[in-house]
Amino acid sequence: MKKVLILLGFSLLTSCSSLKNNQQKPFVWEGANVYFLLTDRFKNGDPSNDINFNRKEKAAVLRGFEGGDLRGVIQKIDDNYFSDLGINAIWMTPVVEQIHGVTNEGTGNTYGFHGYWTKDWTELDPNFGTKKDLKELVEKAHKKGIRIVLDAVINHTGPVTETDEIYPNSWVRTSPTCTYNNFKNTTECTLVANLPDVLTESNQPAELPQMLVDKWKKEGKYETEMKSLDAFFARTGYPKAPKYYIMKWLADYVQEYGIDGYRVDTVKHTNEDVWKDFQKVCQESFDIYKRKNPSKVLDNNLFFTVGEVYGYGISQKQDYDFGDKKVNYYQNGFKSLINFDFKGDANKSYEELFSNYSKLLHSDLNGKTVMNYLTSHDDGSPFDKDRKRTYEAGTKLLLAPGISQVYYGDESARTLTIVGTEGDANLRSNMNWNDIAISASTNNLLKHYQKLGKFRANHPAVGAGVHQMISETPYYFSRVLSHENYTDKVIIGLDISGKLKEVNVEGVFAEGNQLKDFSSGASMPVINGKVSFYSNSPIVLLEKIN
Repeated sequence: MKKVLILLGFSLLTSCSSLKNNQQKPFVWEGANVYFLLTDRFKNGDPSNDINFNRKEKAAVLRGFEGGDLRGVIQKIDDNYFSDLGINAIWMTPVVEQIHGVTNEGTGNTYGFHGYWTKDWTELDPNFGTKKDLKELVEKAHKKGIRIVLDAVINHTGPVTETDEIYPNSWVRTSPTCTYNNFKNTTECTLVANLPDVLTESNQPAELPQMLVDKWKKEGKYETEMKSLDAFFARTGYPKAPKYYIMKWLADYVQEYGIDGYRVDTVKHTNEDVWKDFQKVCQESFDIYKRKNPSKVLDNNLFFTVGEVYGYGISQKQDYDFGDKKVNYYQNGFKSLINFDFKGDANKSYEELFSNYSKLLHSDLNGKTVMNYLTSHDDGSPFDKDRKRTYEAGTKLLLAPGISQVYYGDESARTLTIVGTEGDANLRSNMNWNDIAISASTNNLLKHYQKLGKFRANHPAVGAGVHQMISETPYYFSRVLSHENYTDKVIIGLDISGKLKEVNVEGVFAEGNQLKDFSSGASMPVINGKVSFYSNSPIVLLEKIN
């Protein structure tokens, strides 16, 4: 009995110690490990919602709804799939109501399965799920320390179809088509034919589109929505211009469900002040949510926004050049921008890649960050299209300074070339759960992502810390982060040969510190500024045991 009590006491002490350490470790967006998924392609958790609005017309290959939904994401949160990958933020494609009809713009019949063809910003598309599902998803993710980032589209509506009428002229333009040769020809134009462009540069008041009035009355929500809109415009003082309606509708998901951030679509196709206002509106809604739900507040981080400025790369530092005008989006609402440079930079050596990014992020971009990716839903030239460099891709993505964006299936080598598809449909196949279930090679790659991802999630220094090379051969480096009253230090080794590992840790870890290699599980003390241990892994992940 005495032995049982001693073990129980030790267990409680360990749990308390672990809890204390978790409370002390901050979540910093600069070091986040983000999982990006197409809601419709990740997992079908509820087959009963697969067909809505009579969407029964045959679509081209991978250009229709495939069944993925919020319930499927919830199931994988419950299964700890994301937690096991060290994911601490999930970005999902838009879940608002899409156009009901089908388009055919040269690639075959296509539905709005991807979420970027909005019909009504105030409703979720039933193919994706319900608002009750979204509430459950956010709450379950938060309980596991995972932030939720939704996707915001303010630049355009969905295409016009036989089923879907166009928004009025007071809301959208249908010409000219963008030529991208200067600022105006990138912002006051339509991206492609039949994609009505919201008049985001306008501050002219516009009446609510009759199509929405009729729709809301039919749904029995007209009075409620109008009362909410009137309260928003009265509180903010904004004119009733189209962009502010849309900002309000998107911010409602922040205020109601406590989502943590927005990835913003087609950022460079509007005036930059749109995004400064959008961040402000979302921040106010985030503050309201926190005041109303004090027990659900995760931390004191500001509302997070990451922008898709197509073609922006970290080498441009803070300015994007339109040719006739430079714009600093970091000064217009954004904490982070998607880094289109990374897939090319990943061909460089580890040290050249890591040291350059660290210097930029801790000088020209200090206080801001970039989101690195190697694969995405839009980029037809990914780093490893044939999935022949999967381990290298995972290592460079998860250990690079900045935010890491794992695209669904990167961790399982989901194929990016599908017979019978055209264009970006190749990038948007269904998640390859069957490969994970039966393939040993797939599981070995998954374990690689899990190990590096968990280490990254456990140590904000990996993504947000200052990089310093310790030795070139064998290749070891440190990452050190000082954040408010918190300090985090790690030492990492890559492509280390031999079973005996000897590492110089002087200047990072103190004499007598007890260290652990997260890769092998070996633990050892620091003696004469060094540690020695045995491991079969070519990767070393050293951390201090508290």
